[in-house]
Amino acid sequence: MAFLQIHNVQIKGISGCVPQRVEHNRDYPYLSKEEIEKYISTIGVEKRHCAVHDGTICTSDLCFTAAETLITDLGWDKNDIEVLVFVSHTADYKLPSTACVLQNRLGLPTSCMAFDSPLGCSGFVYGLGIISSILQTGFIKKGLLLVGNTQSVYAAPKDQGTSLLFADGGTAIALEYNTGCDSMEFDYFTNGAGKDALIVPDGGCRNPFNEKSLVEYPDDNGIIRSRLHEKMDGLEVFSFATTTVPKSLKNLMDKFSIKQEDINYLLLHQANKFLCEKIRKRMKFSEESTPYNIDRYGNTSGASIPLLMLTELRDKLQSETINFLASGFGVGLSLGSVRFSTDRIICPPLMYL
Repeated sequence: MAFLQIHNVQIKGISGCVPQRVEHNRDYPYLSKEEIEKYISTIGVEKRHCAVHDGTICTSDLCFTAAETLITDLGWDKNDIEVLVFVSHTADYKLPSTACVLQNRLGLPTSCMAFDSPLGCSGFVYGLGIISSILQTGFIKKGLLLVGNTQSVYAAPKDQGTSLLFADGGTAIALEYNTGCDSMEFDYFTNGAGKDALIVPDGGCRNPFNEKSLVEYPDDNGIIRSRLHEKMDGLEVFSFATTTVPKSLKNLMDKFSIKQEDINYLLLHQANKFLCEKIRKRMKFSEESTPYNIDRYGNTSGASIPLLMLTELRDKLQSETINFLASGFGVGLSLGSVRFSTDRIICPPLMYL
C-alpha cells in the first residue's frame, strides 16, 4: 500500500453540476418490467443525469459551471489561484489538456499550473492527494481540483451493465494552504493486471480508431456493443472492490491510528448499491453514517464522492466540522482511500446545465 500524509491544506468549498436531462431506468426498452425492477432493487439506480453527447455539454462545461459559482461564493480573487488539476477520462480533446482550456475559460492567471489526470472511479481521492501535495509546500496558496466525467458516452445502449448505471457530473473542490488545519491521510493501490475489467478497447494509440471500431457485435455473453463502448467485467470489479477496499480502509486506519468512532461518515464511490453495502457491512459502519445518492444520480465515476457530499450532506458541510473516511475504486484497476475533514465549508446548491 502507498501511504501519504498531507499537512497544511484545507478544503474551503465544494460545488457540483449535472446535466439537466434525466434518463429513467424504468423506461429502458431492452428489459422486461420485472427485470428492470430487479435491477433497481439490486444495483440501486432509478434515474440518472446524462448529457446528449453531441459536443454541447462536455465534462469541462459541468466543471466550469461548478468552479465559477464556487469561486464567486468564496469571494476568491482568481489571480490567487495558481494550480488547477482536472481529473477525468472524458477530456475535450486528445490534446491539449482540458486543464489548459479551463485555465483560460475561467480567467485564471497564466502563472497557474494546470494539468490533467486521466483517472476514473478513484479520481477524486487521487486528485485530492495530487493537488494537496503541491499546496502543502506553501509556495502556492490556492488551488482548484475539478473532477468529473460524461462517461455515459461509453455505454452501449443494449448493455444493461453500463447503460443503466453510468451517469454524468462535474465537481469543483477549492483548497487552500493553511498551517492551522487538520491533516489528510491517504492510501493508494493499483492493479494494472485488471485493466481489461473496465476498458474502451479502441480509440487510443494502442488500438487506433478504424473501420471496425463502430461495428456492434455480441460478446461471449450475448451483450451487443462496439469497440468504442466500455466493456465491463462486473464480477471481476465486484471481487476487486469487496476484497481490496475494506483492506485499504483498515490499513489506512491502522497506519495512522484512526479510530472508527471518530469518523462521522463513510463515503464510498457510488459503484452500485449492492457492492457498497457489502463494503459497509465488512467495515461495520452504520446505515446512517454511509450515505447514498446512486438512486438519483447513478455512477458518476470520479465525481461520485463530492456529488454525494453535496446532495446528502450539504447543510452539515456548511454548519459543522465533519470527519470523513472515503474510498474511490474501479477502472484501472485503481483504488484510493482517504481520511479528511471539513470545517463549515462553502457549498453552493447543486447546479444543472
